[in-house]
Parts: sequence; structure tokens; C-alpha cells
Amino acid sequence: MVSNPLKNMTPSALKAKIGTMLQEQAIPETNAVRTVGRKATITKEELFQAALHLIGPQKSIASLSLREVAREAGIAPNSFYRHFKDIDELAIELIDRSGLVLRQILHEARLKASKQNSIIRSSVEVFIEQLNIDKGNLSLLLREGYTGSASYKQAVERQLNFFQQELKEDLIVLERLNQSKLAHPDIVAKGITQLVFNMGAKVIDLPADERKEVAEQTMIMIRMILEGARHLDEAKIR
Repeated sequence: MVSNPLKNMTPSALKAKIGTMLQEQAIPETNAVRTVGRKATITKEELFQAALHLIGPQKSIASLSLREVAREAGIAPNSFYRHFKDIDELAIELIDRSGLVLRQILHEARLKASKQNSIIRSSVEVFIEQLNIDKGNLSLLLREGYTGSASYKQAVERQLNFFQQELKEDLIVLERLNQSKLAHPDIVAKGITQLVFNMGAKVIDLPADERKEVAEQTMIMIRMILEGARHLDEAKIR
């Protein structure tokens, strides 16, 4: 079993820790391109980008070898061990990193929206946009969450729990602003998160122009969940 120092952190502590890591390592806007020859030093971020570049939209990170990642990053295999003890440790930290990046993107999309309907649309559209530009973060979570090893699935599930918690907090605030209230906001957030990620898994292999129809259907389903939770009669579901 891989020991992951980020595993037992709370969402806020994990965000602060990985946020510091990202600032120190200066995440580039686009995937890093391997340079010619071997580098004297290497950062974790460069190894993350090398792994994302190798797996692409279809290949699982479990199929990579340490030597492949080292070669893509332009380093000697021994340099890999300065940051990770094996590919599994890199993979789990990469899943944590990808989850944090996506949670920040989706949270910012919700904050920018002013009405409930636009919040739904902006969130789903941002989710689809992440698939379309394919920087690897979302496809990694979707793929490893369904086909990865047990430890990878656990890492993805932990990220989904963070998505749910942050969505629940945002929904409570937004409902209060709209002078309404959701029954069981934790279950609502869980249902929406699972729905959106299932949608992502369904459309990941579709061309970009065919994803729009599925996204529109997903938005309607989310509205149904929210409207149902606003008018739920507790006595009728027991």
C-alpha cells in the first residue's frame, strides 16, 4: 500500500498544501515539452507533466514505467527517486493535484455566476471545456476512477468527496442568498457530483461536438435535483 502524506488532510489543509506546492513549482499554462538531453535537476511538476503527456486521453498511468517517465522528462532514472519512490506514489499525488486544480476551476466558475441556473450551466460548461482542451487533469480522474487500481480508485474517491463537500458549502450559501433552502444539501451535492462525473465518463470518448447534447441533458437533471430538494416533503419519503 502506498503511503501518501496528503491522504489524511482536511480539504482546506490539502488545498493550502498543494497550493503552496503549485506556486513553488510554477505550473505552466500548457503541457511541458521534453527538452533534448538530460537535465541536471527536475521538479515534481515537470514529472507530473511528463506523465500526463505520456498517458494522453486513453492510456492508464498504471501502464507507465519509471524509465518511460524519466525519459519523457529528460532525466536519468535515478533522478526520479529524488521526488517519488515509485510510479504509484507519483500517480496518487498526481490524482490529488488534478483534483485540486479542477476544484479550484469549478469553484471559481460558481462564484462568477450570479443566479442558480447560470451556476449550473457555467459549472457543466467548464467541466466539458476541461475535457475539450484535455490538459489531462479531468481525463485522469475519470479514467482512474473507473479502471484504475484499488489505490488509484481510492485516491479519486477522496477527490470526489472534496468536490461534494465544497459543492455543498457553495449550495448552502447560494440558497441562502436566494432565500430558499435545500433538503439534505449533502445528498444533493453527492448526487450532482456523481451525475456530472458519470456524464464525463460517458462523453470522454465522444468528439467535442457530440458532448453538447449530453451536457444539456445533464443540466436539466441537475435542475430537477435542485427543484426536488427545495420542495421535498420529508414525510412522503420515509
